Parts: sequence; C-alpha cells; structure tokens
Amino acid sequence: MNRNVIITCALTGAGDTTSRSEHVPVTPEQIAESGIAAARAGAAIVHIHVRDPETGQGSRDVALYREVVERIRDSDVDVVVNTTAGMGGDLVLDPHHPTSFVEGTDLVSGVERLAHVEELLPDICTLDCGSLNFGEGSLVYVSTPDMLREGAKRIQELGVRVEMEIFDTGHLWFARELVAEGLVDAPAMFQLCMGIPYGAPADAATLAAMVNQLPEGAVWASFALGAMQMPWVAQSILLGGHVRVGLEDNLYLRKGVKATNAQLVEQARTIIEAMGASVATPDQAREILRLKPRG
Repeated sequence: MNRNVIITCALTGAGDTTSRSEHVPVTPEQIAESGIAAARAGAAIVHIHVRDPETGQGSRDVALYREVVERIRDSDVDVVVNTTAGMGGDLVLDPHHPTSFVEGTDLVSGVERLAHVEELLPDICTLDCGSLNFGEGSLVYVSTPDMLREGAKRIQELGVRVEMEIFDTGHLWFARELVAEGLVDAPAMFQLCMGIPYGAPADAATLAAMVNQLPEGAVWASFALGAMQMPWVAQSILLGGHVRVGLEDNLYLRKGVKATNAQLVEQARTIIEAMGASVATPDQAREILRLKPRG
C-alpha cells in the first residue's frame, strides 16, 4: 500500500464532454482557474489539455497552452504542471476506403506534438505509448515505435519528466523498452489508463497484472473512467500507486450530481485519508519524481 499519495487532477481533456457538463473548463482562463482550485483542494499535479474557446474541441494551439500555464505559474498556488503531448495522433479512416483520411483527422509527427512543451518546459509531459482503436467507429490513435522513440529522446533533451501513458498491455511492453534503451530518465513514470475502449479494461486483476510488469524503481499512478474513478483511487493505493481524478475522465461526484475538478480532488483526498494514507504536497511530489524545485 502507498502511504504518501500524489493526486493528479486531469482538468478538461479533449473529449466531447462540454455539452454534458457546464463544469468542464473550456477557455484558458477557465482551465487555469479550475487547476488552481484543484491545487487548493489537494492536487499536487494538474494535467492540462486545452480547447478551442469557440468550438470547445481539443486543440494543439501553443498560445492557448501558454496562457493556461502562465496563469497557473503566476498564481499564488504551488502545483506541478503536467501538459499532454498526445494531441496530433488522431487518424479517422473511411472504413470502405481505408487509404482515405476523413474529417476529424489530426495527425502530425511525434516531435510536432511537442511544440508547446518545447516553449513552456512544463515539469512533466505525457507520451502515449502505443496506437489504439479508440472507441467505436473508425478512429485510430497513432503512436508508432519510431514516433515514440523520437519523442522520448526530445523530451529527455528538454529536461522534462515524461509520464508514459499506458492504455494496454502492449503499450507497457514498449514503455519498458524505452526505459531499457535509456530514453526515459529515472524514476520511470507510468500512468496506467484503464477502461478506455478498447484498451485495458477497468478490472482489478488487469491492473495487478500490469503493476507486476513495471520495471524496478518505477513510479506509477492509475485511473479509470466514469463511475470507476473513485473506486480506482482505493485500488491504486492498495497496489502501491498514486492516483488521478478529474473531469477529463469523469463528470460526476455521485450518480446524478455533476462535479467540479476541486470536488473530485476533495473526494479523492477523503478516500486517501480514510485509508490511513496522506496526500503528497507538491514539494513531496517533486521529491518522489526527482523534479527540479519550484523556480
């Protein structure tokens, strides 16, 4: 069991959730304010996507990231900044003409996905460690071994800690290769992402099997979607991990009651403390992850 637990709050994601909850932040100001509130509630890390303020859709616009990150860094809260680097991997195929890419495709190289990381140098950025049939229809998330090695090398050169996102067991296999090849600095940081169709299902046996395959010395967290978000807080702690909550993965505090990010962090904190563990501060998270002290 983990006795000192890092809470990451995933603030908004890129999914089609803005029409389902008025609490999902969209504009840079809203995303930053939601992150600041989550930090005040106990999140040591905020995980940041940005959205087009006009459409609400996920975006790779560096200017939007800049505004969110600067607002958080200029605030009176201390929190570790974790930006996604997963945008730019969406390939939508015409199933009858699979050499044709259709509306919704946003596919760029692994290094191009790092444009905002290059400029802003967050404490942490993500690396989605494999391709995946993403839900129903014909959307494939594309993240090839060549893209991943190139991206991991560049993140390492920038001095940013990489959080390897693991959506299935094959992704974990490849992530271990990155560690073995020296493309990921110690301690290797893994996020085990459960319940995303069609990746690893959100069940305890699958999580335990994945944890057992982590390399020695790894630091890991896990999350699950929807109604499994809070049970997964307890599940992750029991197996020795850290936790992630937030509106990217779940919109509800309980059935029928929509949540804010701060409320989800508060609920995770209640679970952690009820289990006899403590919530890690941002400085403790930096020590665990060997991050640079706050400037």
